[in-house]
Amino acid sequence: MSSTQLDARRRAQVFAELESRTFDLAVIGGGITGAGIARDAAMRGLSVALVEARDYASGTSSRSSKMIHGGLRYLSQGDIALVKEAASERQVVRRIAPHLTTLSPFLIPTTNMAMTAKLRTGLWTFEKLGGVPDAEKHEVIGLAELQRREPLMRTDKLNGAVLYPEFLTDDARLVLANIRSAQGAGAVAINHAAASELTEDGLVATSTLNDGLGTRIKARLVVNAAGAWVDKVRGLEAGEGDVRLSLSRGIHLVLPRERLPINATLIIRAPDKRSIFAVPRGAFTYIGTTDVFHDGADYWPAPTRDDIDYLLRATEAALRIDPIRDGEIVALWSGVRPLIAQPGKKANEVSRKDEIWTSPSGLVSIAGGKLSAYRAMAERVVDLVVERLGATALPCSTADAPLPGGSRGVGDSLSRLDPRAAERLARLYGDEANEIVIAGGDVAAEATRAVTHEGAASLEDYWVRRSARAWFDEGAGLAALAPAAEAMGALLGWDDAKTAAEIAHCRKINEESRRLLGE
Repeated sequence: MSSTQLDARRRAQVFAELESRTFDLAVIGGGITGAGIARDAAMRGLSVALVEARDYASGTSSRSSKMIHGGLRYLSQGDIALVKEAASERQVVRRIAPHLTTLSPFLIPTTNMAMTAKLRTGLWTFEKLGGVPDAEKHEVIGLAELQRREPLMRTDKLNGAVLYPEFLTDDARLVLANIRSAQGAGAVAINHAAASELTEDGLVATSTLNDGLGTRIKARLVVNAAGAWVDKVRGLEAGEGDVRLSLSRGIHLVLPRERLPINATLIIRAPDKRSIFAVPRGAFTYIGTTDVFHDGADYWPAPTRDDIDYLLRATEAALRIDPIRDGEIVALWSGVRPLIAQPGKKANEVSRKDEIWTSPSGLVSIAGGKLSAYRAMAERVVDLVVERLGATALPCSTADAPLPGGSRGVGDSLSRLDPRAAERLARLYGDEANEIVIAGGDVAAEATRAVTHEGAASLEDYWVRRSARAWFDEGAGLAALAPAAEAMGALLGWDDAKTAAEIAHCRKINEESRRLLGE
C-alpha cells in the first residue's frame, strides 16, 4: 500500500511521476465523482492518474447542503431507482466514514392527517428500499411533542410532524478522504493542474499556480468527471462541442446557532412549494438551498438578492423569530449543480440521475448524480473502464474499506478540549484528530497538516475546504487567515508578498460573497 499522505511540497515530483509513467486510466476532475472513480479503479488494481484544475472539491462538491440523504422527495417524481440507490448508499458511506456521517433527525411538519399518511407511505417505501435498521425508522409526533422539541416552530397550521434520521457530512472532507484513499491504493493525484489538451494517448495538464509545472500524461483511457465543467472538457475534443449540461445555482446562509436555536434538521416549505432545510451544525445553523438556472460554470457564482431573501423569508414564515438582519449572517456559500439538460423543466424539476457518454474517440464523460450515491456511480464507471480496457481487475471493494479517518475511535486527547472544539475536530478528522491535538490543536496545526497530508497548496484550500472555517467559524474564519498563512508559507516557501496576497485573496472571496448584504 502507498501512503495516503498528499504533500503539497512534492508538486514537482508528482508532475515528474505523471510524466514518466503510462497509466491505465486518467481521471479529469477532483470532485466527489472523480475522487470516487480514482479510488475504485486503484483499489481494483488499475494504474490511475487524477488531475484537478483547482483544488479537490473546489466546485459543486464543497457547495452542497452537506447531507448524505436518500432523496425522499424524488419518490414523488417517480425516481424509484435513484431513491433506492441513494437510500442504501448512505448506509455504505456511514460504514466507511463514520466520522463524516453525523446522524441527524430530519423533521417534516405536517398540516393534516392525510399529509401524515402520505408521508408515512413514502417513508415506509424509502425504508424498505434503503434497508433502514429498525432503530432508525420514522416516527410520527403530535403537536404538543413538536412544540416541546422545536419551540420556535409556528404551529398554528400544523397537526404535528414526521421525524426520520438522515446523515449530515462535510462534503469537501469526504472528497479529500476518497482522494487520499485512492493514493493509498496507488493512484497519483495532483490538484491545481488543468487538463489543457486531450491527446491520442492521454492528455496535457498544466499547473494553475504559476509555478511553471506541467505534464503530458499517457493513459489508455480518459474519464471526464469534471462536474460543472464536463462540457468544457468535452469541448477539447473536435466535434464534441454540444451542450449536455444544464447548471443551476444553489446558495446557503450561515447564522449563529443561538440566533436560530433548532434541534433537528427542519424541512421548511417555501412559498413556491419547494422544500428548504434549516440545519444545526455545532455553534451554527445553516439554511438552504435555492435552485435556479445559472449561466456559466463559475467557481464562485454570485448570489442574487432574490436568492438571499427567498431563504430568509421562508425561514421567518416557518419559525417564530425576529426578522433576520443581513449583519447577522456569518457566511454564505453558493455553487452550481451540473444537471443533465432537460429542456422545458424548472431547475428543481430536473432529474438528479447521472449519465455516462462515450465520444467516438473513446473519452468517457459522466455528469449528474447525487453526492449520496457517488460510490455507486463510480462503481458503474469503473465497470465500464475495466470492460473497455479488457483488463483483469479485482472486484469492487469500496463499500467495505474504511476511508482515512474512519477506521478507529477518536481517542482520549479530545476530552481535554472544549466540547464544541472536540466535536468539530472529530467530525473533520475522525481518528486522525489526535494528531492535530498533539501538534497543538490550533489553526497552525490544522494548516500544517493541510499542506503535509492533505495537498493544500493555497490558503483558500485550507480556509474553505480543509477546515470549513470560511463557513463555520466566528466571523467567517477571517481571524484564522494570518496564522494559517504563516504556517503554510513556512512550508511552501512563501515570501511576505505571497503571504499577503493569499490572505487578500481569501478576504476578497468573503467580501464578494457578502456584496449584497447590508447590516
